[in-house]
Amino acid sequence: MWLKPEEILLKNAFKLWVTEKDNEYFVLQRRRGYGEGGGGLTGLLVGTLDTVLDSTSKVAPFRILHHTPDSQVYWSIACGVTKEEIYQHWDWLQQNIMRTLSVFDSSEDITSFVQGKIRGLIAEEGKSSLVLEDDPEKFREALLRFEKWFELPPEEKLVTYYSCSYWKGKVPCQGWLYLSTNFLCFYSYLLGAEVKLVISWDEIWRLEKTSNVLLTESIHVLAHGEDHYFSMLLHLNETFVIMEQLANYSIKRLFDKEAFQREPALCDPLQITKRGLEAHAKSEQFRTFFRLPKEENLLEVHESFLWVPFSHFNTLGKICLSENYLCFASQDGSQCHVIIPMREVNTDRWNSSTRALTVCVRGKRALRFSEVRDYQRLSNTIRSRCGISASPLHSASLEAIRGECQSLINHFEDNPEDVTLMVGQKDSSKAVSTEALMTVFHPQDVENLDPKMLKEKMKEQSWNIHFSEYGRGTSMFFTRKTRDLIVRGVPEALRGELWMLFSGAVNDMATHPGYYTELVEQSLGTSTLATDEIERDLHRSLPEHPAFQSDTGISALRRVLTAYAYRNPKIGYCQAMNILTSVLLLYAKEEEAFWLLVAVCERMLPDYFNRRIIGALVDQAVFEDLIRENLPQLVEHMTDLSFFSSVSLSWFLTLFISVLPIESAVNVVDCFFYDGIKAILQLGLAVLDYNMEALISCHDDAEAVTILNKFFDSVTNKDSPLPPTVQQASVGNNDKTSHFNVDISELIREAYEVQGSREFTEEKQTLCHTDAGGYNQIRVVSQEVRFSASQLDELYNLFKRQHFLSCYWTINSPALLHHDPSLAYLEQYQLGFQQFSILFFLLEPWAFCTTKSTLSLWVFRLIDENQDGLVNFKEFCCALDTLYSNSFTNKLKFLFKLHLPPEMTWNSGNQGTEVNKDIFLYSRSQEFFAIWSRFYLTFIGRGKVDLQAYLKQWQNEILKKEETIKDLPRINQTQFIQFSKTLYNIFHGDPEEESLYRAVAHVTSLLLRMEEVGRRLQEPSSPAETSKSAHVSGEESSAEDASTTPESSDTSSPHNSQDAASDLTEVEWSFSFEQVLASLLNEPAIVGFFERPVDIQTKLAQAKAAQLKPKTHK
Repeated sequence: MWLKPEEILLKNAFKLWVTEKDNEYFVLQRRRGYGEGGGGLTGLLVGTLDTVLDSTSKVAPFRILHHTPDSQVYWSIACGVTKEEIYQHWDWLQQNIMRTLSVFDSSEDITSFVQGKIRGLIAEEGKSSLVLEDDPEKFREALLRFEKWFELPPEEKLVTYYSCSYWKGKVPCQGWLYLSTNFLCFYSYLLGAEVKLVISWDEIWRLEKTSNVLLTESIHVLAHGEDHYFSMLLHLNETFVIMEQLANYSIKRLFDKEAFQREPALCDPLQITKRGLEAHAKSEQFRTFFRLPKEENLLEVHESFLWVPFSHFNTLGKICLSENYLCFASQDGSQCHVIIPMREVNTDRWNSSTRALTVCVRGKRALRFSEVRDYQRLSNTIRSRCGISASPLHSASLEAIRGECQSLINHFEDNPEDVTLMVGQKDSSKAVSTEALMTVFHPQDVENLDPKMLKEKMKEQSWNIHFSEYGRGTSMFFTRKTRDLIVRGVPEALRGELWMLFSGAVNDMATHPGYYTELVEQSLGTSTLATDEIERDLHRSLPEHPAFQSDTGISALRRVLTAYAYRNPKIGYCQAMNILTSVLLLYAKEEEAFWLLVAVCERMLPDYFNRRIIGALVDQAVFEDLIRENLPQLVEHMTDLSFFSSVSLSWFLTLFISVLPIESAVNVVDCFFYDGIKAILQLGLAVLDYNMEALISCHDDAEAVTILNKFFDSVTNKDSPLPPTVQQASVGNNDKTSHFNVDISELIREAYEVQGSREFTEEKQTLCHTDAGGYNQIRVVSQEVRFSASQLDELYNLFKRQHFLSCYWTINSPALLHHDPSLAYLEQYQLGFQQFSILFFLLEPWAFCTTKSTLSLWVFRLIDENQDGLVNFKEFCCALDTLYSNSFTNKLKFLFKLHLPPEMTWNSGNQGTEVNKDIFLYSRSQEFFAIWSRFYLTFIGRGKVDLQAYLKQWQNEILKKEETIKDLPRINQTQFIQFSKTLYNIFHGDPEEESLYRAVAHVTSLLLRMEEVGRRLQEPSSPAETSKSAHVSGEESSAEDASTTPESSDTSSPHNSQDAASDLTEVEWSFSFEQVLASLLNEPAIVGFFERPVDIQTKLAQAKAAQLKPKTHK
């Protein structure tokens, strides 16, 4: 590697470097302790210095220096990890530089020329890969160390690196932490003790910042049950954020192939940089805090003061600017923030003397920012953005809009009768409700002055006062007082408006005019699996509410759910969406309810509403952590917290709507739209805390469930103005004397006082769920194999990593393109043939003679039961279990089946024996139609045919046929010859190789004699046949003699068998599995070989160590 020329002092370096080559202008040196004569105390000391010190010396053990004869100054210009690499640089200097240097007269000119040439080479090398790095020179050095120490495939992209201490036990190891696209790596070398750590991001279960007595502040990484602590980081917060982003990036890219399509800086794993990750983290945090659409990116940040009219003082904060929004958040603890859509900005003015900027918003409001350092740039950006703030999907130029309007006016002036036709057509095609269902089915009685209605009016008055002080609509100030009003409860009349505002859905709807109506029209009449499920669940959505006992509410619910399923087929429809949407429709107009559903499913609760409900399971893992931290007494009594995960699933999916009466649940939804999932987590903790004593005294899970159900039945909303016909009746328990009533407002207020804030990152949570998926797979597979739980766990990690290896270094890998998160866990991780052959080679119990053996292809085809070209974890484990732990008969049967069609034939390299794939498919289809016809004739006389009964009986018919050795077809000549070759390959390299070869030859001869004897008994003998049999016997004897020499064991015997087969071309012969088994059972050497126990733990350890080596990917 060429280095930026740096002056070094050679006087003190003689003890650390040894000169290998030199000439008049260059010196090639080797680091003492490396290469010839390395080791010993010198090697230990030099290795320790190389690891701890951040200098060029630790980059590589070889270097090239430049000097001139009349100067004592040396310049480092190149370094190398291997002798071959440094010699290539040396040869290049000899061929391209040495001849040119004789032209110069002065040493200064020579040095300047060499330095310029080296800098040019570095610039040329770094044009593509290092142009985005902050310090390309140091990064190149770090990249070289990274490649040298960890030997990962060259495609792995190093993102950044840090000096730190790694705590191994109670002793810290000073070294270097390397963060790459797919791995967290650490290296340390102190006085001969080398510490090397490689953890892939998808293996990490927990990532957090911690502190204790020994470590004031450190980063804790939990992977595979092992704790790793990294401390003494100069920039700990920066390191932690990068680690979070990389873990998040890795998981999202592997599980969601569309996650980064809109982000050029992150879409290609080979081009990721630290700068790109930091920008992504800031944009993500910006969108989450201000509840902005996912298309928005943080473009500029300016520190300034904002004049707050309701407090009459300037508050310090930051202006955050995106494509379509101007946002401000305070930094002085006042919890004040405001969101200004660019579409609402009319004008802006700036004052150069005070560096102030005034932004005028529609509605005669103005925001004054002062002490803005780059106020002119901010003003220019706002002005340019105001003209392009509309959504790109639904924006049009002002001239085009004016032109369309004028053409419509002219048309209707000439044809006035078309006006009524157009209006009528619009109304009938939309069929969209323009009123909230609560307004239709429970209009407020203005003259009603009962205490509840008076309290409701007082709430409305409080909010109106708040609006007058803090503003109303999209540019309203959000403060502590806003949250206090939310906790006390939102008035029925304002609920829909405030939900839209707090969720950010108001901005989505404003930038997509007419979008919902288009979706309704496009999705009208479509028939999919999602629409079928929607129809099934329509009448299960708040069935006790009058709005959903009529066609008005049911039709609105159907339109919203169908439109969303049409908009987002990736989610489609998931149970619990109907319950949530029905509540949204009660308080929001139909189009507003649709955009609220979009905000919940795509921003506020990502990955909640799909087949695997990953988001809900992830937040349940966080909920368990919060229980451990905040409710230790409960944890002591109930050590297995998975009970709370199962119980709380409906809490998270339906925001407590399914367990609380509707009049109480809407207060929870109020808090959710303001604070997000944090409100649900805090309320869950408050519920458990409230029932702590009862839960501790219960004896089983059923009793705990009963206690919680009784509690939820007792929760009321004493301020609700809804009549009894609208309020949801209590379910499950009518005995009110056993439980005091709990007011929902008091419960929410208590929840906000509980320290239930969310402390763990989404990256860590997602990885927790991934691990839970692994446990589910292992539990299913463990019932069918003999592996122990720990062995299955290691196998699962190897299998999962092999699956991910095909996804790590490309954005178009088949595993990513065909990944479907809605599949069952067993189908999530699957291997194609290339990945399978690599892993199978690492774990196979016998040493085959070549890694490119077609045997792995036959194994792959045999265990790929559904013939889809992919093998799942269960299929892989069952195959290994047969080869590792099964009986001799089953192992032999497995090998026997490998040599039967179709496993051995399709494109396996034996072109002369290839079976036509079409013939096989035809035979399989004939079998299918034969079974189908039998069932059809069975059911046709019964009138209506039940398709489900067809399939169920067909499945039972197939499953009840248990394969026996008699069911296996006979093996023909060519297949038997290949079977013999396979046995020779398996025995190759074994200590008893010679006796095993002799046994195979003996079995082969015996089987051929048995076949010939059988033919003589079945057919009349003739002189020609007698001579032929004698010839066969001679060939058999020669085959047996030749096989006894180990040198020719791999080829001689199979070839001799082939010769015998060629002489018998006129007579087809074959063997049954029973014949082969009986013959092999008479050979103790072969039986002993197959029944020899395999050290599974050693195999797994070796596979784990070799899996990431570059050679395994060739």
